[in-house]
Amino acid sequence: MSINPILTVRRVAAALIGSAALALGSCGNADRWQISEGSVWNTTFTIKYRSDRDLSDSIAAVMREVELSLSPFNPGSRISKINRGESMRADSLILRVFDISARVCEASGGRFDPTVSPLVNLWGFGYERRGGSSFVEPSVESIDSALALVGLTECRLDSALNMVKKAEGTTFNFSAVTKGFGCDRVGEMLRRNGIDDYLVEIGGELALSGRNPRGEEWRVQVDAPVVDAGPSHTPLLTIALTDRGVASSGNYRNFRTDSLGNRFGHTIDPVTGRPVSSDVVAATVIAPDCATADALATACMASGREGALRAVGSVAGAEVLLVVASGDSLAIERSPGFPEPR
Repeated sequence: MSINPILTVRRVAAALIGSAALALGSCGNADRWQISEGSVWNTTFTIKYRSDRDLSDSIAAVMREVELSLSPFNPGSRISKINRGESMRADSLILRVFDISARVCEASGGRFDPTVSPLVNLWGFGYERRGGSSFVEPSVESIDSALALVGLTECRLDSALNMVKKAEGTTFNFSAVTKGFGCDRVGEMLRRNGIDDYLVEIGGELALSGRNPRGEEWRVQVDAPVVDAGPSHTPLLTIALTDRGVASSGNYRNFRTDSLGNRFGHTIDPVTGRPVSSDVVAATVIAPDCATADALATACMASGREGALRAVGSVAGAEVLLVVASGDSLAIERSPGFPEPR
């Protein structure tokens, strides 16, 4: 999510997409497929759904609702007001992501923790940007001070939905679950409108339901961890699935480099207060909902191979594919139920 959020929606009716898209429909199938795509939360989205109605306005409304509740980059959001101590009352969206975060925090042994935001900000990856163009590693003293504010297990929501913090300076950044949660919320809206066949993608996270235009399960490409100067989507493998959420995380694209050339990834360990040093290069998680998949993917990056497999294995319906560094090479490891490549 950006400091000045941008939400643009481009509406494309199935009849205007072209022969390649139309060819995806089964023979004699008169169903129309809608596509809404654009930018939100400093990333892009694409939403495909089978309907005669254009629901782009409703999609925009759902994303705006999520933004005004959960974006720490929007000073007017509910979570920003809680972080500043102006109002401690949560809303129903915060309640849901808090519950998901607490479950994944427990499953990962504390390696997933949305109160890590003081440390994320300290390392220059959060909603508080540090001045200057050069990156300087934080001092041990500043890391220890930030660590004293971290601890989701020491926070709670009381019976009146007021957020009770570990410390006055404790803040919440649910960004590692919000994209996935946004996918789920759009999917819920589509279902309320009688739509069962859809793909919702926000920033690479996916909520899938029903069938694709071919009448088959949705095909999902998992990217290989390739480092280059710009966005890269080199395919690693393709899987088929539906009625699931899918999320990926990796440290190979979002990092900072100091004057000596040392590279620091964006995943911060809530236990040590430092960027993660792990054998897991990338993780792709499948779960019953996209928000849980999103949180688990981040937890995997902070946990290492064994911890990642253990965390995902403790969540019902979740599976994972890990890209693991093994010496000078990379290896792929899948949990038992992760789909076979197509």
